[in-house]
Amino acid sequence: MHIVLLKFGPNRSQAAQWMAGHEEWIEKGINDGVFLLAGSLENSQGGALLAVKLNKAEVTARVEEDPFVKHHVVEPEIISIAPSRMTEEFAPLLA
Repeated sequence: MHIVLLKFGPNRSQAAQWMAGHEEWIEKGINDGVFLLAGSLENSQGGALLAVKLNKAEVTARVEEDPFVKHHVVEPEIISIAPSRMTEEFAPLLA
């Protein structure tokens, strides 16, 4: 499981230009079952994703396909977690 932080970078002002492609990229990740959720960070700092089913290298490769990342609208940070405890409802999502 990976938390992907997408914090605004030097080209933040170009976000509107790349928004449609960024939203398509998120939707593809959700449809593929790789992204369990996507949302905004507090104080308009950027966004975050929860990614599963892929190893860190695969998540990194997918993140590099995001138009926001390609055009430096955001700078990604990927934090990997090895879950050791979770609710019963959450476990199937990681299978």
